[in-house]
Amino acid sequence: MVGKLINEIEQEISNILNNIQMEELHKVLVNSLGRLESNKEKLYSEKEMDYLSIFICAKQVEGCSEKSIKYYKSTIENMLKIIEKNIKYITTEDLREYLADYQKKSLCSKVNLDNIRRILSSFFSWLEDENYILKNPVRRIHKIKTGKAVKETYSDENLEILRDNCKELRDLAIIDLLNSTGMRVGELVKLNIHDIDFNERECVVFGKGDKERKVYFDARTKIHLQNYLNSRKDNNKALFVSLIKPYNRLQISGVEIRMRKLGRKLKINKVHPHKFRRTLATRAIDKGMPIEQVQRLLGHQKIDTTLQYAMVNQNNVKISHRKYIG
Repeated sequence: MVGKLINEIEQEISNILNNIQMEELHKVLVNSLGRLESNKEKLYSEKEMDYLSIFICAKQVEGCSEKSIKYYKSTIENMLKIIEKNIKYITTEDLREYLADYQKKSLCSKVNLDNIRRILSSFFSWLEDENYILKNPVRRIHKIKTGKAVKETYSDENLEILRDNCKELRDLAIIDLLNSTGMRVGELVKLNIHDIDFNERECVVFGKGDKERKVYFDARTKIHLQNYLNSRKDNNKALFVSLIKPYNRLQISGVEIRMRKLGRKLKINKVHPHKFRRTLATRAIDKGMPIEQVQRLLGHQKIDTTLQYAMVNQNNVKISHRKYIG
């Protein structure tokens, strides 16, 4: 009964007081209303809980990738190391000062800075939802405005040059599969041979958060994949393996390095696996594929992410201008 009364009082006044004041009010209420001795230590202990570890566990349960977990952990740890305060006493001003100093010292981009703000917001929002703190101090720190750079895609000519200059059947199959399906490079390296349905020209990939979806490839990709697999002399179940013994599964870094070297050799700007994904999305949008289907094809959770690809090709604006305006 007493606990319920304390909670009701705190809810009524939470919009007026900050976290520190609310913490002091909580102590006064517990003492004044005669909270049972056995529960006192639990209610207002000054011992610092390992909130970060609990938060990371929650994210793991939600299915966040290992890469995302690592980014969350390092970002929050760095903030706690610099601010050096009990989490309950961290204020909006502390976080604003931290972000400003971080940008000044690291010279990071506004995009990176806003990513840090988003992670801190997620952390403190979770603390608030779990009743570890009474107010989220990041709530009043608004999204950092960032400029939108026009990201490059591969031209048809560049794609043909890349294909014509592949010395290895494996690299040709990789280029065609990335270009044809729009899958992420992380999804590509997880594929096994038995995942490929050559009859239907499709395969199931596991995207972010282990969400599975079907992707589709064209006839040319089918032929190049079959040629590559027929040339293999190993027993590895992975779809793509290294070129030398012991023929281990190809990793993300291996694909990226291979593409980068090929691009430098052919003097094609920024050859990267993700660029194939943007190229496919742009091409699909150019040819009139509904944005919802492009979203499903790419495995985007939010359609806003897919819409970013709709603004890539400036040539469309130029052609439309000549057609409708002159």
